[in-house]
Amino acid sequence: MITYGVLSPHPPLLIPDIGGSRIREVETSRRGMREMSRQLVESCPETIIFLTPHGNVFSDALSALGENLLQGDFSNFGSRVGTSVTNDLELLAEIEKRSNDAGTNFVTINKEMARKNNLQWNLDHGILVPLFYLQEAGLSQVQVIAVSIGFLPILELYAFGRILREASEIMGRRVAIVASGDMSHRLKDERPYDYHPDGARFDAAVKDNITRGDVTSIIELPEKLRDNAGECGYRSLVILLGALDGCEFKSQVFSYEGPFGVGYLTAGFLPVGDRDSLLQEFKRRQLQDISRRRQEESLPVRWARMTLENYIKTGQVPAVPYEVENLRKSQAGVFVSLKKNGQLRGCIGTIMPAYGDLAEEISHNAVAAGTQDPRFSPVQIAELPELVYSVDILGEPEPTSREELDPHRYGVIVSAGRRRGLLLPDLEGVDTVEEQIYIALHKAGIDPSEKYKLERFEVKRYK
Repeated sequence: MITYGVLSPHPPLLIPDIGGSRIREVETSRRGMREMSRQLVESCPETIIFLTPHGNVFSDALSALGENLLQGDFSNFGSRVGTSVTNDLELLAEIEKRSNDAGTNFVTINKEMARKNNLQWNLDHGILVPLFYLQEAGLSQVQVIAVSIGFLPILELYAFGRILREASEIMGRRVAIVASGDMSHRLKDERPYDYHPDGARFDAAVKDNITRGDVTSIIELPEKLRDNAGECGYRSLVILLGALDGCEFKSQVFSYEGPFGVGYLTAGFLPVGDRDSLLQEFKRRQLQDISRRRQEESLPVRWARMTLENYIKTGQVPAVPYEVENLRKSQAGVFVSLKKNGQLRGCIGTIMPAYGDLAEEISHNAVAAGTQDPRFSPVQIAELPELVYSVDILGEPEPTSREELDPHRYGVIVSAGRRRGLLLPDLEGVDTVEEQIYIALHKAGIDPSEKYKLERFEVKRYK
């Protein structure tokens, strides 16, 4: 069972040996952390699951440290303060099994795996800061699980929270969850972050919704608001709320401040009874939206969807139906994009025509987007109802200069020798020419200091 949950900031400045006299500047957070820690310790957990955004964070998986003894210190911040705790390997094994059974990638990382893949096996400051305050409050003889968040779809992270609770109940554990993370990093113009007005808006929205216990509003915070805020605690919070899905809880904000341009929010969640699950309602709404989109989808998108669905179910590309015959009359480069729960699930395309006609171009790239994008595992049958498709048909590239680019109207191609990188136009979060070129250069493996050629192209986007 879940005994208590907290959202905890993690600035190393909160550690007296690191903060020194400057710790007075975060005294509000220090008091909040002490009250949070007192209440968590009073809930008498047997295991604490930490959720950190500063561990081994992957785009397509969650992970946890797998050594029997978990250790860490603040040497990176000039302090010898550190600790060691025992890992709850039994509960961790149950979490991993249930996650993978549910189709959520979950990886346990031991020291050998970490060394081979240049990963970390020690506790990071996202765990060490709240753990310091918990131990100060008298925490003892408690096992720990160190989970790193992943950049998975928000609803998948919420569902993972449910897995944490179900695993704890199956194993008969009293479990507390610490969602570690700071709020916006863009409250002020302070290096290395610049100010954005959405920073304060994001922090206020999270704080107010926690106070009201409004889980739905937190889960449905717009992605653009979150991105503009430059936060690092949202996904940890989502997993914590998922662990409380189906629970009535009392929520309390212990402290909030932003003295250095970063928001520090400390809050507690005490389960007090049962309530209806929100997860199924979230999924029902999502499937309703997808169903409406599919009733109105364009011909290129319908063909891309039909192709991928048939291929995933049968291993075969379907014959071109009569309604798609018009696509056989032209050729063009095509990109097929897949999204799941609002996040990219695959995107593959061709800059110039590579197949006999437009119908073939779409079908080949639809299959590739679902099965061959190296950033993602292949799409599974169970995911098909949740996918949202778009098809971009590319115009002819033409030479251009920075001054002639517009990231909302034109896509860009950068090339140096055989290296070539492409970025489609009108992508969420890409608002400047500089951002557009930088991402395209990164995709091509071209250093910005090198000489490279710029081309632009227009697309017709189908949904």
